[in-house]
Amino acid sequence: MPTISAFYGMLIKMFFDDHSPAHFHVQYAEFKAVIAIESLSVIRGRLPRRAQELVLDWTELHQQELLEDWALCQAKQQPKPIAPLL
Repeated sequence: MPTISAFYGMLIKMFFDDHSPAHFHVQYAEFKAVIAIESLSVIRGRLPRRAQELVLDWTELHQQELLEDWALCQAKQQPKPIAPLL
Protein backbone atom coordinates (compact mmCIF):
# COMPACT_ATOMS: atom_id res chain seq x y z
CA MET A 1 0.00 0.00 0.00
CA PRO A 2 1.85 3.11 -1.21
CA THR A 3 1.94 6.22 0.96
CA ILE A 4 0.89 9.15 -1.22
CA SER A 5 1.16 11.92 1.38
CA ALA A 6 1.95 12.59 5.02
CA PHE A 7 1.20 15.60 7.21
CA TYR A 8 0.62 16.38 10.89
CA GLY A 9 1.42 12.79 11.81
CA MET A 10 -1.11 11.34 9.36
CA LEU A 11 -0.14 8.85 6.65
CA ILE A 12 -2.32 8.83 3.52
CA LYS A 13 -2.26 5.53 1.63
CA MET A 14 -3.99 3.73 -1.25
CA PHE A 15 -4.22 0.03 -1.98
CA PHE A 16 -3.68 -1.37 -5.46
CA ASP A 17 -6.87 -2.73 -7.11
CA ASP A 18 -9.06 -1.83 -4.09
CA HIS A 19 -12.89 -1.94 -3.93
CA SER A 20 -15.18 0.97 -4.82
CA PRO A 21 -16.00 3.72 -4.04
CA ALA A 22 -12.79 5.64 -4.73
CA HIS A 23 -11.13 6.11 -1.35
CA PHE A 24 -7.89 6.25 0.61
CA HIS A 25 -6.74 5.08 4.02
CA VAL A 26 -5.53 7.36 6.83
CA GLN A 27 -3.38 6.25 9.75
CA TYR A 28 -2.95 8.65 12.65
CA ALA A 29 -1.45 7.30 15.89
CA GLU A 30 -3.77 4.46 16.96
CA PHE A 31 -6.60 5.72 14.70
CA LYS A 32 -7.46 4.48 11.22
CA ALA A 33 -10.10 5.67 8.78
CA VAL A 34 -11.16 5.24 5.18
CA ILE A 35 -12.12 8.43 3.33
CA ALA A 36 -14.36 8.49 0.23
CA ILE A 37 -12.79 10.87 -2.29
CA GLU A 38 -15.90 12.02 -4.14
CA SER A 39 -18.23 12.46 -1.16
CA LEU A 40 -15.52 13.82 1.17
CA SER A 41 -16.71 11.56 3.97
CA VAL A 42 -15.41 8.97 6.41
CA ILE A 43 -16.77 5.59 5.30
CA ARG A 44 -15.03 3.42 7.90
CA GLY A 45 -13.10 3.92 11.12
CA ARG A 46 -12.60 7.20 12.90
CA LEU A 47 -10.14 10.00 13.55
CA PRO A 48 -10.02 12.66 16.26
CA ARG A 49 -12.20 15.63 15.30
CA ARG A 50 -9.33 17.98 14.40
CA ALA A 51 -7.47 15.32 12.41
CA GLN A 52 -10.66 14.51 10.49
CA GLU A 53 -11.21 18.20 9.69
CA LEU A 54 -7.64 18.51 8.41
CA VAL A 55 -7.78 15.39 6.25
CA LEU A 56 -11.15 16.37 4.75
CA ASP A 57 -9.83 19.89 3.98
CA TRP A 58 -6.79 18.29 2.30
CA THR A 59 -9.05 15.90 0.37
CA GLU A 60 -11.11 18.77 -0.99
CA LEU A 61 -7.97 20.64 -2.08
CA HIS A 62 -6.51 17.58 -3.83
CA GLN A 63 -9.66 15.77 -4.97
CA GLN A 64 -8.68 15.62 -8.66
CA GLU A 65 -5.17 14.35 -7.87
CA LEU A 66 -6.64 11.74 -5.53
CA LEU A 67 -9.00 10.51 -8.24
CA GLU A 68 -6.07 10.29 -10.66
CA ASP A 69 -4.08 8.28 -8.11
CA TRP A 70 -7.13 6.05 -7.54
CA ALA A 71 -7.22 5.29 -11.29
CA LEU A 72 -3.49 4.50 -11.26
CA CYS A 73 -3.91 2.13 -8.31
CA GLN A 74 -6.85 0.41 -10.02
CA ALA A 75 -4.52 -0.21 -12.98
CA LYS A 76 -1.89 -1.54 -10.53
CA GLN A 77 0.40 1.40 -11.29
CA GLN A 78 2.33 3.47 -8.77
CA PRO A 79 0.34 6.53 -7.62
CA LYS A 80 1.95 9.96 -7.65
CA PRO A 81 2.85 11.72 -4.40
CA ILE A 82 0.48 14.53 -3.39
CA ALA A 83 1.60 17.65 -1.56
CA PRO A 84 0.86 17.66 2.17
CA LEU A 85 -1.35 20.12 3.97
CA LEU A 86 0.83 22.95 5.24
